Amino acid sequence: MRILVLNGPNLGRLGSREPDVYGSAGLDEVERVVASSGSDVEVDLRQTDDEAELVHWIHEAVDTSTPVILNPAAFTHYSYALRDACALVTKAGIPLVEVHITNPHAREAFRHTSTISGVATGVVAGFGLDGYRLAALAILARRD
Repeated sequence: MRILVLNGPNLGRLGSREPDVYGSAGLDEVERVVASSGSDVEVDLRQTDDEAELVHWIHEAVDTSTPVILNPAAFTHYSYALRDACALVTKAGIPLVEVHITNPHAREAFRHTSTISGVATGVVAGFGLDGYRLAALAILARRD
């Protein structure tokens, strides 16, 4: 099963960006963690700092019926364009799991609101990179 693992702004800096908050592992480790969730998992991992590119990738998921693990990063808190694209995924019956490495509710107040959560299949937050694996397991459990 192919899973599209999409990461928003600044996540390309994982490993060097605030390791005390986000840990010291990079996106290569995210890919390994998702791949370890099942022997038949094909990981298509992408990262962008560009909101429009992320929206286009979400559209691609709809067009190809590909499940999505999404860490929207800062776009979580204000991107209604991304929210609307994510709604297309779940309304098409395709799983989309929102993931956050940290627990946004234990951080600054502006991080407490997600525009994505209301249209996501589920949300995993606060478990570090293992949240990506938990999201993949949830997706695998829902396949036909």
